[in-house]
Amino acid sequence: MTTPERILIIRPSALGDVCRSVPVLASLRAAFPLARIDWLVQDGFADVVASHPALLAHGGKVVSFPRARLQRWYAPATTPAVRDFLAGLAAAKYDLVLDCQGLLRSGLFALATRAPRRIGFENAQELGWLGLTERVPAPRKLHAVDRMLLLCEAAGAPSVVDLRLYTSAAERAWAADRAGLGGGYAVIAPTTRWPGKRWAMDRFATLAEQILERRTLDCDRVVLVGAQSEREQCGELLALASRDPRVVDLIGGTSVGQLMAVIEQSAVLVGCDSAAVHMAVGFDRPLCALYGPTRVERVGPYNRSAHVVQRLIPGDVMDHKDEAAGRRLMDRIGVDDVMECLLSQCQPAPGR
Repeated sequence: MTTPERILIIRPSALGDVCRSVPVLASLRAAFPLARIDWLVQDGFADVVASHPALLAHGGKVVSFPRARLQRWYAPATTPAVRDFLAGLAAAKYDLVLDCQGLLRSGLFALATRAPRRIGFENAQELGWLGLTERVPAPRKLHAVDRMLLLCEAAGAPSVVDLRLYTSAAERAWAADRAGLGGGYAVIAPTTRWPGKRWAMDRFATLAEQILERRTLDCDRVVLVGAQSEREQCGELLALASRDPRVVDLIGGTSVGQLMAVIEQSAVLVGCDSAAVHMAVGFDRPLCALYGPTRVERVGPYNRSAHVVQRLIPGDVMDHKDEAAGRRLMDRIGVDDVMECLLSQCQPAPGR
């Protein structure tokens, strides 16, 4: 089997999934050190991998997927843009493609490359396996990272479990200016798309006050992060930020790369089941992840289950789309549970 020279990783979304897919890049780079490796990713998430040295080596680049512009692919006005995008995939002449998404759309992208080797999941959803030349058995009971690494093994790349993320100098400078580096700070990422995964915002506010008042973890500031569209979830925390200058409100105020840099320079992160948790893993930061109706062993922070607070009892409904069931699980988590998780990883400064 010939050594691949031009490789494409297909993992467009979601943000947290892109973060935890970087071991695929690390594995391919270790196995094929001279290859050009590109990554097809949704345009809004490109910052996750754009500064990764394993991508940039030998001319590798981000292949930006403009999801919003191409979403109505069936509309006549969009057809030329779709055709051009797919033609660009073929023109790159990849000889190895890994579809780490496993959906119909990603399968079509793989097919469009016309690469001689197109590797993906045997049990891909939405008939996503139709565009593959090699279908790899990957049981869904495995963690998502381990499933993707099976694709690397099939491609001849032994697994390299390296989740490290990278930021640019400009992003790090921005974070230093906005969050400040005169002392340590805790990041709180309180928002999530699904209501059933949310922790009560008044508890987040109480947690922030305890971190500041008790100087736990030697943090003299708390930085709030999240998407602009999620600000309405954050009433109590935003009220706290308005009256306490030690609470820095960056919700809706960062790019993905800037968010990564804020987390990279933090002392600790607390968050619900969201991308910020996987970023904290990628920067090897102390963290406390609050989980409800999610299978941690499949999609939780990789190799950090000890830093997850989840209170399950027999009969719990593990469906993040069931808001009522999810809220019951999240309501079992107390502020003291979170503080205990944080203190298990970091010690307060002497004398505090």
